[in-house]
Amino acid sequence: MVEKAGVQFADMQQEKELLPSSGLDRQSKIRYVCLRTETEHLQHESHYKKVLASDSRKLMALIVIFMLLGPLFLYYSWSCQQLRPGTTSHLKTAWYRAPWRIYPAKSVEFDRMDPPTGPYTNSTLVPFKFQPLPLGSIKPQGWMLDHLQLMAAGMAGHEFDFYPIVRSNPWLGGASEYSPLNEGFPYWFNGLVPLAYALDDSRLKEQVKNATNYVLAHQQASGWFGPERTYDSSTIWARFPFFLGLMQLVQADSSYAPRVIPSMFKFIILMNALLSDGRSVTEVWGRARYADMILCLQWLYEAFPEDHEQLLLETMQKLKDFGLDWAGYFTQENYLFTDLDTLANTAADFPFVHAVNAAQGLKSCAVDYRFTKNASVLDNARNGVEWTFDYHGTSSGTIIGDERESGLAPTRGSELCTVVETMYSMSYLHHLLGDNVFADRCELAAFNALPVMMTPDQWAHQYIAQTNQPWSRPVNAPGLFWNVGNYAQTYGLSPNYPCCTVNHPQGFPKFLSASWVGVGRNGLGHVLLSPSNVSTTLSDGTLVTAICDTDYPFADTLNYTISSTNEFRLYVRIPEWARVGEIIVNRNGKPQPASWLPSHPDMLAIFISRTTKTTVDVTFNPTIRVTPRANDTIAIYHGAVLYALDVGESITVLPPSMNIFHASSSHQHRVPPLPGAQKPLGTPSAAATNFNFTIPTQAHDYIINNTTPWNVAIDPSTLVFHPSNSSSPTTPLANPIFAYHGPQRYLTARACQIYWPLDHGVPARVPLSGNRTCVGNVTEVVLRPYGSLRVHMAELPVVDLGREGQRG
Repeated sequence: MVEKAGVQFADMQQEKELLPSSGLDRQSKIRYVCLRTETEHLQHESHYKKVLASDSRKLMALIVIFMLLGPLFLYYSWSCQQLRPGTTSHLKTAWYRAPWRIYPAKSVEFDRMDPPTGPYTNSTLVPFKFQPLPLGSIKPQGWMLDHLQLMAAGMAGHEFDFYPIVRSNPWLGGASEYSPLNEGFPYWFNGLVPLAYALDDSRLKEQVKNATNYVLAHQQASGWFGPERTYDSSTIWARFPFFLGLMQLVQADSSYAPRVIPSMFKFIILMNALLSDGRSVTEVWGRARYADMILCLQWLYEAFPEDHEQLLLETMQKLKDFGLDWAGYFTQENYLFTDLDTLANTAADFPFVHAVNAAQGLKSCAVDYRFTKNASVLDNARNGVEWTFDYHGTSSGTIIGDERESGLAPTRGSELCTVVETMYSMSYLHHLLGDNVFADRCELAAFNALPVMMTPDQWAHQYIAQTNQPWSRPVNAPGLFWNVGNYAQTYGLSPNYPCCTVNHPQGFPKFLSASWVGVGRNGLGHVLLSPSNVSTTLSDGTLVTAICDTDYPFADTLNYTISSTNEFRLYVRIPEWARVGEIIVNRNGKPQPASWLPSHPDMLAIFISRTTKTTVDVTFNPTIRVTPRANDTIAIYHGAVLYALDVGESITVLPPSMNIFHASSSHQHRVPPLPGAQKPLGTPSAAATNFNFTIPTQAHDYIINNTTPWNVAIDPSTLVFHPSNSSSPTTPLANPIFAYHGPQRYLTARACQIYWPLDHGVPARVPLSGNRTCVGNVTEVVLRPYGSLRVHMAELPVVDLGREGQRG
């Protein structure tokens, strides 16, 4: 704004346009404009007087009508206030236009329920760099199909049948819940929906249908979802994962929209009022994880706005205002870089360093950016990701935290919930911002941190995993972990808190649903690499079907078969580690140069003409990568796979139990709902008996011990990659692929045992390089894909065994 002598111009250009071009000096020109403006005002005033005079009869008629209708309006207002005699609140009926009808949000008993107003003038959200595709348009192939089928046949696909926290959850009319947050059912629902529709599994879709119908039918008149009968001082957090499930459900099956969308808006209207009155959140979980609800509102804004844009934008802002300030935390001044074991826990810090919160918080700044358009927070988002993994991350791709973040010690625990939430945040960040590192981190967690925490048959899981974990058995947890039980790193149905039992199924199904994206108006991109197929319509109307037949990450070639109704560009993401070696591209069997477009420097761009069939083969040539870790140790990778020392495994199978850890008073969000909490492994579950549920015979608890030495130091200069342990290079992948000896690839190296004591029943911190002495003969050791080793050592000390095998 330019202001000259009391006259305001929008900019210098407007000043030039309005000032006369005669030879007057500048001050005379400005006085001229003032005089002209005053003259125009007088002319307008004269015109308005004439209009008012000519319409006086119409004005008198309006006054008469108002005098007649006014008493009726006042009586109606008085009647509304009498609907709840004895209360001081004004009961107002809030009207919003739903996609299919006008409906009132009934019984909203709060003072402010007026339609939202605000300075929201932007008609669109910031677009995704890579447009996510609707759930169900991407289907699994190869080992991914095998793995999701194992999930459906395993714990994830049967919790609705027998697991009390799902089957008898308060959301479904039961009474079994592990937390006053009532998050068990929403967690399960958020994971089962993408699994059911990825497989197009009729049994799982029936579970989704039954659960959805029950919850929608029991939505309270106020709009509240869930079993709580009073919620003015309760949490709204559990509604966030439930909304994520509903969002995916409508994407996959639009026939749900006429029921689901109005129900979502009923709750949003109530949530808006709760946030307005400051009565919503008295605990930290909803504040830390607010972005999950905002991204659901953003989906509604773009897919089902129906004149609700102002409501949605205002509610987004209220959620952001009420949430934790992740942008402020991801700054040099506030971020906790140090090993948190050296710091006292504080109420102010804990919400940011609770590992699951930290994983979900990584996407918060980016979610905010979509509607605030404040690009400065993107630096905070990128800093948050980099610092979290540099100072609190594992070599397997997740965050160390049992449950509070610590430093980089490889014997500290990483929670299963943290893994799947990390994957979701990384895929979201890659879709929105396009940074290649986010997709690399998502793949790293998916192919390593997630599968290692599940038994191959998908019937048992860990609560926490250790990067260096030579056995899986009860340990002396106090003093070793921050707040988990002695059984937390064993495998079972509920080896510790039940949250991971119900939350883990989202991991691979959401990874699959995020694997293909729209790129611009005329492009299709494969960004999270795995065997899959996609059928979609691009923004310009081109229909495309693409199949990726690959054993990646257990092989290096991606084979695409493509058909389309028009020409388009296929984009294939190139992981950062693949840029070191040669990339080979064949189109219809003929070599072609690998090419990139400046707008997408991390994606191969391959032109596809209109044809019934085009084949494209992309081959990477990865090398062994050795990455330094804490205390002079290393992590070893080939491609997207972390390799760990194979220490053998001896498995003891026990009857299943449901070990519910008794929480400390500092963790009030963990309340054990089931009888017999923290029973010895193998004790039959009292909960199953009390609720007349039979635990399936496939479910077991496990004790796993090593059979070969774990206290090993290696010479990284002797590492050798072996592409297969089979005589045939075309041997099909094993199923389950993440079983012991499942992947055919492995590494070997020369190594020796060193003195390495125990601490609390697990390996102590590794001796520093000056204190490492071989205590046995130099031998050859085998390293295998980390995700296939339930017991393992993945961060290994280094020794120099050169010069004729001398010991270092």
